Amino acid sequence: MIITVASGKGGTGKTTIATNLARTIAQKGEGENQHPIWLIDCDVEEPNSALFIHPVFEEEKNVERLFPIVDQDACIGCGKCVDVCAYNALALVADKILFFKELCHYCGSCALSCPEDAIQEKAETIGVLQRGKSDALNFAHGTLEIGFSSATPVIRDLKKWIIADDTPNGDTYILDASPGTACPVVESLKGADFALLVTEPTPFGLHDLALVWELIDKEFQIPTGIVINKSGRGDEIIENFSTEKDVPILMRIPLSRDIAEAYSKGDLLVDAYPQYKDAFIDLYKKIEEITSERQREQ
Repeated sequence: MIITVASGKGGTGKTTIATNLARTIAQKGEGENQHPIWLIDCDVEEPNSALFIHPVFEEEKNVERLFPIVDQDACIGCGKCVDVCAYNALALVADKILFFKELCHYCGSCALSCPEDAIQEKAETIGVLQRGKSDALNFAHGTLEIGFSSATPVIRDLKKWIIADDTPNGDTYILDASPGTACPVVESLKGADFALLVTEPTPFGLHDLALVWELIDKEFQIPTGIVINKSGRGDEIIENFSTEKDVPILMRIPLSRDIAEAYSKGDLLVDAYPQYKDAFIDLYKKIEEITSERQREQ
């Protein structure tokens, strides 16, 4: 089962939920010959899950993409490469081709379209993937190299590296997605069996929760549940959304100074306050039940 933990905005506690959920279910099954439990940090621009679970990395892999190199002497200035580039990474100025690397999506169309073979491609490292373990929990994350703007290829390679096409039914992957609703979030949601949306009971939290729910409802149609973090005053605006959209609230974590202090120290909630382990186990059971029910309906 693949669970993507998402949020419409940053600061809602998405990583808190992903790390504590993964740690709890991994510890619960430790020593029982359980299927692997993976936590995969897909926020490759700002990966921080490792700060809380302290993995020991065992493998590393570069993410490479091909960039065009223009031979200006061979170029005749026909502009076909500019016309075919959907991302405006190439421009024809005074019969010279200008290349803007930060806009390139590595599709190779420019090289294929050049009638003079004036464009060659060169591999460059745009990110790094790492995987290892933290006790019984398997962990992997990616890091986008400084100077590159497209996180999606790093996320795509990270998922391919960890999640096999023939994943056994019992394997569990918890993906900590980027905040927002842009392309990195879409990539993190592809192939997911369940979307766990983390929000806070504020007008901003509700607004961005609605955005990410709309994305999932229109593009993925997968089971979805809500976690309210910093729960307490103002929950009714999330409860009203839950009722209107028929999206269940599966867990609430109260607004608490003690919890905030534990987080600021890099402590997991279930380590600082072990009574929350049962709550995260219950959360996982609810996700399993909802996912199983959807599969039966299909």
